[in-house]
Amino acid sequence: MSDTRNSRTYTIVVTVLLALAAILGFVFWQKSKNYQAEKDKVEVERKTLETQKNNIENELDSLSNAYASLRTENENLQGRVTSSAEIIAQKDNMIRQIKAATAKDLDALRSQVADLQKTKIEYETIITTLRTENEQLKNENQRLTGENEQLKGANTELTGKMQDLAKALEEQIQKTQSASFKATSFRVTTARKTDKLTTKARRTREIDISFDLADVPQTYQGPQKLYMAITDEKGNPIVSDNPVKATVYAPTGPVEIIAQQVKAVSLEATQRMGFHYKFDERLKSGNYVVAIYCDKGLLGASSFRLN
Repeated sequence: MSDTRNSRTYTIVVTVLLALAAILGFVFWQKSKNYQAEKDKVEVERKTLETQKNNIENELDSLSNAYASLRTENENLQGRVTSSAEIIAQKDNMIRQIKAATAKDLDALRSQVADLQKTKIEYETIITTLRTENEQLKNENQRLTGENEQLKGANTELTGKMQDLAKALEEQIQKTQSASFKATSFRVTTARKTDKLTTKARRTREIDISFDLADVPQTYQGPQKLYMAITDEKGNPIVSDNPVKATVYAPTGPVEIIAQQVKAVSLEATQRMGFHYKFDERLKSGNYVVAIYCDKGLLGASSFRLN
């Protein structure tokens, strides 16, 4: 009887222990399964994040090249460094730091991917803005180029008209006020203060006029006064501190003139004569007429242009 009780008790204890062992085994197995599943999940997320990071880094490299091209174009169009250059430099520095860093845990990797994604969006926004600005600058430059071409055409036409007017004035002077002999082979040169030849009106300080007097009649040989008068294309005398008012007696009658310079000479049958004159004011760009007179009228005239 006693043995039967002991056997039954033993059986119960063993059964309970086995049940407890099974329960504990199942619990540990479930925990191990959940841990492995979580570990696998983390590994999958890590690989996904690393792939995303690499893809974004490659996209940022392409965006950086696109920005560099647009920035060069923008700076060429507007002639100065674009305002976005400093911002992009900061972004590039951050990208280099993220590329060089190793993510110690999943949270760090998530943060890196988020920062790169944000930088990518900012890069794309700047590039879109810069591309739009470049198009606007191109259109504006084309418009200004068209206007400049129109102005050049108008200026060329105006210059031609002024030259024609100066030439007509020169011809008119020669027709109405000619003396009994003429000055020929006119040459007019303008020079800077250093005596170097120039065609720039803003630097013109001096002028040289030379001409030939040939076949001077005997009655006009000997002491004479020569007058140099310079006018603009409208016939207005240029400004002079010491203008000389004189009356010459041309074949058509007495003519009042304003000369910038008077020279006493002794005429012979043939000679080469000249005037050297320093302007009291710098002449503006335009067309001018220089005329040479003697007491008996106009000897000759020539037009010249200062650019």
